[in-house]
Amino acid sequence: MLKLENFDALRLSIASPEMILSWSHGEVTKPETINYRTLKPERDGLFCEKIFGPTKDWECHCGKYKRYRYKGIICDKCGVEVTRSKVRRERMGHIKLASPVSHVWYFKGIPSRMGLLLDMSPRNLEKVLYYANYIVTFVDEKARQEMLAKLDPDSDDRVSALRERQQTSVEDYRTDVEARIAEREQAAATERERLQTSLQERTAALDESGSDIEDRVRSGKGKKAPADFSLTDGVASEAVVPKGTVLEEDVAVEVAARVATMREELAAEIANRIQEAEDSAGAEVAQWRAELEGRRAEAEFSGQGELATMREQIDKQRQELEALQVRDILTDTQYREYIEKFGKVFKAGIGASAIRELLSQMDLGQESMRLREESKSTSGQRRQKAIKRLRVVEAFRKSSTSPTWMILEVLPVVPPELRPMVQLDGGRFATSDLNDLYRRVINRNNRLKRLLELGAPEIIVRNEKRMLQEAVDALIDNGRRGRAITGTGNRKLKSLSDMLKGKQGRFRQNLLGKRVDYSGRSVIVVGPELRLHECGLPKKMALELFKPFVMRELVAQNYTQNIKSAKRMVERVRPEVWDVLDQVIHEHPVLLNRAPTLHRLGIQAFMPVLVEGQAIQIHPLVCTAFNADFDGDQMAVHVPLFSGAVAEAKNLMMSSNNILSASNGFPVVSPTQDVVLGSYYLTQERQPVPADEEGLRKLHRFATPEEAALAYEHGAVDLHDHVRVRVPSYMVTRTPVGEPVPEGNEVLTTTVGRVIFNEALPLGEEGTENPYPPLTYYNEVLDSKKLRQLVKDCYDLHGSERTAGIVNEIKRLGFHYATKAGVTISAMDIKTPPAKAAIIAGGEKEVEEIDLQFRRGLITDDERYQKTVDIWTKATDDVTKVTMSSFDRFHSVLMMSQSGARGSVQQIRQLAGMRGLMADPTGRIIDLPIKANFSEGLTVLEYFISTHGARKGLADTALRTADSGYLTRRLVDVAQDVIVRIEDCETTAGIWIDVEDEALKERVIDRFAGRIASQEVIIGGEVVVPAGEEISDHAARRIYAERARIPRVRVRSIMTCKAREGVCRSCYGRNLATGRLVEIGEAVGVIAAQSIGEPGTQLTMRTFHTGGVATGGSDITQGLPRVEELFEARVPKGKALISEVDGVVELVRTDAKTLKVKVVSRDVFDTPYPVADRMMPVVEDGQSVPEGAEVVRGADADGNAVALRARYGGVARIAKNEVVIRTIEEESREYPVPASAQLMV
Repeated sequence: MLKLENFDALRLSIASPEMILSWSHGEVTKPETINYRTLKPERDGLFCEKIFGPTKDWECHCGKYKRYRYKGIICDKCGVEVTRSKVRRERMGHIKLASPVSHVWYFKGIPSRMGLLLDMSPRNLEKVLYYANYIVTFVDEKARQEMLAKLDPDSDDRVSALRERQQTSVEDYRTDVEARIAEREQAAATERERLQTSLQERTAALDESGSDIEDRVRSGKGKKAPADFSLTDGVASEAVVPKGTVLEEDVAVEVAARVATMREELAAEIANRIQEAEDSAGAEVAQWRAELEGRRAEAEFSGQGELATMREQIDKQRQELEALQVRDILTDTQYREYIEKFGKVFKAGIGASAIRELLSQMDLGQESMRLREESKSTSGQRRQKAIKRLRVVEAFRKSSTSPTWMILEVLPVVPPELRPMVQLDGGRFATSDLNDLYRRVINRNNRLKRLLELGAPEIIVRNEKRMLQEAVDALIDNGRRGRAITGTGNRKLKSLSDMLKGKQGRFRQNLLGKRVDYSGRSVIVVGPELRLHECGLPKKMALELFKPFVMRELVAQNYTQNIKSAKRMVERVRPEVWDVLDQVIHEHPVLLNRAPTLHRLGIQAFMPVLVEGQAIQIHPLVCTAFNADFDGDQMAVHVPLFSGAVAEAKNLMMSSNNILSASNGFPVVSPTQDVVLGSYYLTQERQPVPADEEGLRKLHRFATPEEAALAYEHGAVDLHDHVRVRVPSYMVTRTPVGEPVPEGNEVLTTTVGRVIFNEALPLGEEGTENPYPPLTYYNEVLDSKKLRQLVKDCYDLHGSERTAGIVNEIKRLGFHYATKAGVTISAMDIKTPPAKAAIIAGGEKEVEEIDLQFRRGLITDDERYQKTVDIWTKATDDVTKVTMSSFDRFHSVLMMSQSGARGSVQQIRQLAGMRGLMADPTGRIIDLPIKANFSEGLTVLEYFISTHGARKGLADTALRTADSGYLTRRLVDVAQDVIVRIEDCETTAGIWIDVEDEALKERVIDRFAGRIASQEVIIGGEVVVPAGEEISDHAARRIYAERARIPRVRVRSIMTCKAREGVCRSCYGRNLATGRLVEIGEAVGVIAAQSIGEPGTQLTMRTFHTGGVATGGSDITQGLPRVEELFEARVPKGKALISEVDGVVELVRTDAKTLKVKVVSRDVFDTPYPVADRMMPVVEDGQSVPEGAEVVRGADADGNAVALRARYGGVARIAKNEVVIRTIEEESREYPVPASAQLMV
C-alpha cells in the first residue's frame, strides 16, 4: 500500500491520460452499483470487485478462494484478486470517454486558464465547448493563395459568362426587331401598290361615268332630265344633274368640270392614305428601333450592376478568405457557407476535440518568447493581457505539463470506499453523491458510443456530446457552470470540488486540522475560588485525558504489574487511581480553547484542579480573553504530551503570563462586572470629604490601616465613612525603580472601604532599596477604567507573577463586597422622573412652532427636519440628565452603570426616561421620537418605528461573525511570513510621527512609545532619546508634554525595514503583550492579523447599538465594511475627476451626447497706489487701467519726476490719498464627463 506519512509538500497538477490509466485497475463500463438481491457489487460497475478489490478480506467475489493462504491469487472464475478489502480505499478505475471533454477547473476558473492560453474570451470558448459554435483549427495557406488567384474580378469566368450572356440577349432582340421592321416595310409597300391600283381603277370609272353623262346630256339637249344623272368612281356616287334639269351644253361642260374636280379629290385622298400608311409604318419602325436601343442600354446598365454585384461578392469572398484565421469562431450558418465556399482551404471543429487540436498545435517555448517581447513593446491593456498569458504559459512549461491534458479523454474513478454506499434500516440505501454523478457520466458515455456506432444524425450526436460534457462538469465541480444538478429535496449534489474546498473540505477539515486524541469538551462554569493560572477539571474527564500517564504511574509505583491490569484498574476507578492522578496532573498544564479562536488568547494553558461534577471551571477574569460567558458556553481541553510542549505551555501559554493583550498592550485580564461593582461599592463614599478643619476633626482616626479594618469588622465605622488614617509616605508618593523609598508617615483622609482595598495592593519595604516600587494609595472611587489602569501599572512595576496575585485579590474583594452590597435590579428601581412630562411638552410646543413656520413657507422641509431632530435630541438629553440626577449615588442601577460593570446611561434613559429618536434601516433619523420608556410601555406606532433599527441590528450580527472570520483568514494568509528574523537591519530610514495629532489627542503617545528612535530626540538641547534606543513610556509622555517644542518624532518602522526575510527587532519595537522589545522568532504578522480580526466581530456593520436608537455621531462608513475597504488592495474601477480650482460650476453641453463641467475661479484683489504731496492721479474713477499704465504722476521731495505704474490691470477707484486698482483674475478649467460617471455637482 502507498504510505503517505512522510511528505514535505503537496502539489496538485493535471494528470496525463497515460498517468490516469496507470493509476487505474480497470475500466468502469456499467452504471450499476450493487445487485439488489445479492447486495454484491456488479461486475464492471462502479463498485466492481475485479477493478477495485474484494469487499471482504482474503475472499474473491465468487467465493472460490477464501482465507489468507490464497493471498495475491487472481480468481480464474471472477477475476478478483484475493487481498485485503482496504485496497478499495486506494484502487482507482477509469472511464474511457467516447468524446473528449474539457476540465471545468481550467475552462471556467477565474481567470480561465484555457481561455488565456488560447487567447480566447471565456464566452467564445464556452460556445465552442458546448457545441454552439465552430472554431477554425487549420488553414491551408497554399490552397488559400490558389483560391485567391482564382477570385480575381477581371479573370473570373463568371464575369466573362455574364458579359457573353448580355451580348447574346441584345443580339437576339436586334434580330427580332430587324425582322419585324422588314415585315412592316413590306406591308407598307403592298398597301401603297394597292392604293395606287385603286386610284387608277376609280379614276377610270369616274372618267367613264362622266363621259356617259355628257353623252346623255348632249343627246337629250333641250329636254328635261328624266332622272338624276350621278357621277360614280366605283366606290361613291354624286348626283351632278338633278331630275327635271333642262339639258344644255353648259350642263355637259359643268359635268366635265366636276369630273375633273372629283379626279383631283380622288387623287388627293389616295395620296393622303398612302402617306398615312407610310407614316404609320415609319412610326412603328422608329418605335421598334428605339426599343432596341433602350434594350441595349438597359442590358448594358443591368450588366454593369450585375457585374458590380458580382465584383462585390468576389471581393467579399476574398476578404473572408484573407481574414480566415485559426481560432476564428463560426456560427452554424457561417460554417456551412464557408465549407461550401472554401471547403478545401480550412478545417473547423466543434466541442472539446477542436480545442484539444488547437492546444496540441501550441509551441509553449515560442509562445513564451513572443509574449515576453509583447509585454516589453506594448503598454496598457495589451501589456497586462500579455503578462497574464505569459504567467500561464510559464506555469505549464515549469510544471512540464501539456496543455492538451486540460481536455480529458480518460476520466478517473475514485476508489469506492471514498464514495460509499451503506444500507439503512428498512432496506433502503444511502449513497455518496459522487455515485449519482458518475452514473450520469457512464450512462451518457454509453449512449454516445451506441449513437456513434449506429451512425446517428450529427445533431443528435452533438447534443449527446454536450450532455456528456455537462455530466463531467457536474462530477468535477457541480454548479460551476449553469444550474447545479440536484438530488432529492432539491439539494445540490456534492461534487469532487465540493469534497476538497471550504471549511468542510478535505484540506481544512481532515489534513490541516484533525480531531485529536487527549482532548475533551464540556460546559464551563465560574470558579471563583480558583487562582488565575488554574482551571477546574472534572475528575472523570481528567482521568480519561491522563489515562496513559496514570497507567504508567500505576505500574511504576507497583500498584500493578503490567499495563493491561493498570488499564483495568483505571476503568474500574479503584481508589489508588485518584492518588496517582493527583500526582500526574501536578505541574502538568492543560490547554483550554474556546471556539471561535479569533486571536492567540483563545487558547491558554492552566494548571488543572480536580473538581466534582462534569463542568469545567474557569477563572472569571480570563473570560475577556476567551470572550466567554457562563450562559452555556463550551470549552475544549487538550493535554500537551511531550516535555517540550509542557514547557511551552508553562512558559508561554499560561494565563498568568498573558495578562496584556497583544493588540493594544492593555490588560486583557482585568476586573469586570461583579468584581468592578464590588470594588466600586467598596471605594464609594457616602458623603463628600469635609472641607473644613472642624469636619475633619470629627472623623475617626486610626494609627494604621489594619486598625481601621478592625474597627469596621467590629461595627465601629461604616464601610463608606470617611476616616483619617496614618499611612507610610511611600504609599502616597511613587518613587522610581532603584531609588530609596521615602521614610516617615502621612495622614490621609479616606474611607474604610478604600483602606481595605489598598491593603490588597503590593507594598515596598520601608527604608530599603526598592526593587519593587509600591503602587500609590488609590484614594478615589474605582470604576472599570481605573481598575484596568491599576492592573497595567501593577504589571509595569511588578511583572506578571505579582500582578496575577493582585488581580486575584481584587477578584476576591470584588466578589465579597458585591455580595455584601446586595446590589440588584427590580422594576421598582426604574422610576420615571416627574420633570419628564414638562420637558416633552416643551419639545412638542417648539416642534409645533417649527411646523407652523414650514406651513407658512418660511423654512424648507430640510430645515424643518433638522430643527425637529435638534429639538428632540436636546429634549432626550434633558430627560437623561433629569433621570440620572434623580438617582441616589448608591442606587443599584446607577452604580452598575457608573462603575462600568453593566449597562450604560443610554439604556437607563430608555428604561426610565424616554427612548428618543430612532433610525430607519438607511441610518436616517426618524423625526418622530418615542416619548415613552420601557417601564411605561410603547404605543403601537412607537413600537413599529422602533422595529427598524432593532431588526437590522439582529440581521447584521448574524452576517458580521462570518465576514469577520473571513477577513481574519485573509489577513493571516498575507501576513503569516512576517516574522522577526534578525536583531537589527541597520537602516537609517524611518517614518515621521506627528506629536500634535488633533484626531488622536493623547492616544498619539501609543504610536511612538515602545518604538526605536530613528534619530535622536532632542528637547531644549537635551537628548531625551538617543538614536537607536527605545522610546520609553516616560520619554513618550515627556515628548507629548513638550509637543510645542518637538512637533514630530522620527522612528524606525517595519515599512522601511531592510531585512531580507521578515523584519528586524529594531524596526518592530516593543511587543505589546510583554512590554519589552520583541523577541526573535515572534510571528508578528499573525499577531497583527489577529489583532485586527478579533475586534472585527464587535465592529458594527453600519448599524446602531442599543436596539436601533439613533446615537448621534454615527457614520455610515464605519464598521467592518470600512475595514475591508482599507485592507483590500484592489485597483479602483472608476477614477474620479476632481476640480483643480475653487470656483463656480457651469454645465456645458456641446452636443446631445457630450457634457462638460466648466469650473470658473474668480480671484478679486485690490492694489493701492499712494498719492503723496506734489503728486496727482492720472486716471479717473471707474476707468479701466491696463497693466503697466501710469496711475499716479508728480514729483518727489527733491523735485525729480515720479510716476507710479499699475502692476496689475483692473478698474481704478479714487480714494482719499490713494488710487486703488481692483483686479479680477479669472481662471477656468473644463472637464469632460464620461458617460458612465455620476455628476456630483
